[in-house]
Amino acid sequence: MTLAACMTILGMAVVTYLTRILGYLILRKRSLSPGTRSVLESAPGCVMISAIAPYFASGNPAQIIALIVAAGCAIRLSMLPTLIISVATLGILQLIIS
Repeated sequence: MTLAACMTILGMAVVTYLTRILGYLILRKRSLSPGTRSVLESAPGCVMISAIAPYFASGNPAQIIALIVAAGCAIRLSMLPTLIISVATLGILQLIIS
């Protein structure tokens, strides 16, 4: 791995950490309204959707089926099991279909 790649990964890790810790530091002494709390709790799901939404337009049957499975899991399960099941489904389907 090149130095540039390592520095890029390190930079992304630092920025990700800073966004998390700064949010905590800014909001730690404030009481949040129920509406604000709801918005903050739904943010991880919104990020996940924005990351996978382009695959709906891919036309790849394995990806579309895996997205349907992910949507079904998301209704019943928390984020981590949904992610694990979705990735496993996509991997298996790509092996079978491709």
